[in-house]
Amino acid sequence: MARNRYDMDEELEENFDFGQLKRLVKYVKPHKKKMLLALFFMLSSSFLATCIPKLFQLVMDEYIPEKDIAGICALSAVAAAACIYIVICLRIKISLTVQIGQDIIYQIRQDLFFHLQELPFSYYDTRPHGKIQVRVVNYVNNLSDILSNGILNTVTEFFNLFFIIGFMFSMDFRLTIVCLCGLPVLIVFVIFLKRRQRHAWQLQSNKQSNLNAYIAESINGIRVTQAFVREKENLKIFNRLSMNYRRSWLTATYYSFAMAPMVDLISTITTAFIYVLGVSAIISGDIKVGVLIAFTSYISRFWAPINTIAGFYNSVLTAVSYLERIFETIDEPLEVKDVPGAAEMPEIRGDLSFQNVCFSYEDGVPVLKNVSFDVKKGQTIAFVGPTGAGKSTIVNLISRFYNVDSGTIYIDGVDISGVTLHSLRSQMGVMMQDSFIFGGTIMENIRYGNKTATDEEVIRAAKTVCAHDFIMQMDHGYETEVNERGSRLSAGQRQLISFSRALLADPAILILDEATSSIDTETELVLQRGLNELLKGRTSFIIAHRLSTIQNADCIMYIDDGGIVEKGTHTQLLQKHGKYYELVKAQGMLGSA
Repeated sequence: MARNRYDMDEELEENFDFGQLKRLVKYVKPHKKKMLLALFFMLSSSFLATCIPKLFQLVMDEYIPEKDIAGICALSAVAAAACIYIVICLRIKISLTVQIGQDIIYQIRQDLFFHLQELPFSYYDTRPHGKIQVRVVNYVNNLSDILSNGILNTVTEFFNLFFIIGFMFSMDFRLTIVCLCGLPVLIVFVIFLKRRQRHAWQLQSNKQSNLNAYIAESINGIRVTQAFVREKENLKIFNRLSMNYRRSWLTATYYSFAMAPMVDLISTITTAFIYVLGVSAIISGDIKVGVLIAFTSYISRFWAPINTIAGFYNSVLTAVSYLERIFETIDEPLEVKDVPGAAEMPEIRGDLSFQNVCFSYEDGVPVLKNVSFDVKKGQTIAFVGPTGAGKSTIVNLISRFYNVDSGTIYIDGVDISGVTLHSLRSQMGVMMQDSFIFGGTIMENIRYGNKTATDEEVIRAAKTVCAHDFIMQMDHGYETEVNERGSRLSAGQRQLISFSRALLADPAILILDEATSSIDTETELVLQRGLNELLKGRTSFIIAHRLSTIQNADCIMYIDDGGIVEKGTHTQLLQKHGKYYELVKAQGMLGSA
């Protein structure tokens, strides 16, 4: 549970996992035709670019001494044509690689989001939502450059490097050997830097995740922050997390940018040696001036691919730190999922049975202990009892938001563990205490559970649960835009919209978890008529601390200590003078009862 904090770093992988890159290749494979086409244009243009210094050598050593103007013009035309072709290839390459990169990013993000939609409640119970969000947005975005340009550029630069070395060897073997002497030094430096750089980027991703988690938490809790005048304290926490992120970023970039200066240093030293040896060779007559000029041009071109490859290596180390988090989320096991060969749930009539059901959120801490009860079609069952007794857990198990530890839940004689989640949940309506309202219109929010419903059906559902009047008093009625989480609406209005949504979905089994807790007494009296209409003809489960809403339930179960302590009708339980009686007495309802 410790990871459910904004200030706790996630665990780091100690070893470089090439398996992450192999998985990334699977996303690249569907685009191999476009990549091969882009690679063709890049390689052909690189080869032509590599030939240009050789043309200059011919001009310097052959055509100028011979005063061959026609030859010079011909080679100039060839060089100009090559440059035009290179520019065209560059334009095509940019278009193709950007498209490929964004298509891959789109697919990764889609897979990640789809998996998040399927993960059970327990996953979200143990992680700050900001840390989940940063993986979908920031981490995936950070892969864009390596996918759009990095892979193809690096492959091209490897070939370009071989082209250049080939031309250099064809011109002068000794000078080429001197140029290559700097590579072993660079390789040693890369090995030295690799582990430090990878760890630095892993740490940076952690600090970014922590900061994002705190920002998300602060935005969601802004009303509490201002109510308790916590702005200054929160700013201190934010500054600490932001400073940690800043330090980790600076450290990571320090290691990333250490490569380029080392390449430049080795390049400068080897170039200096080549100039000394080249000038000496010209004086002794071993080589011509054109050879040295062309060779020095190749030297600068030789280290450019090295720089690009080194930059790609840096990008890979950075990308792997993000890929670890992305694939970690995609690999998160679906604790609640369709079993192999799961059947479609038949049309639900409404009979339900719990048989010796046990459940715990944490090992060794049971919440439900051998709970058994039977419900007939069309009955309304109410659960009451102290906070944390397991009331919400029971209704969550009916919808299979969690798997039972042992025991069986039957609906119409069918074990719900063997049916598909979609076929089960699509026939249920769930209203929770926190009535979530999505950004959009009121009409869209009510229609959320039944996309095919007409406007008339939406309005009829709202009228049934007494939501129509307040909706029509708003600026644009049912087309009024409401903000995310329904901040423009009161808590009671949000719950009335949720009632309308549940009624419109027309579920066979209805679950109301503290669904009337935010409605004032006067509205509740009016709503009771709509609620009776909502419950009519369907099996319903109600959790309520306000006992006035459940007096007419067919059966009331008092849940405590992981089991059913008492059950019966309102009148029967009062006659027992047990815990339900004490609860009614505590709410001052004995007179009315």
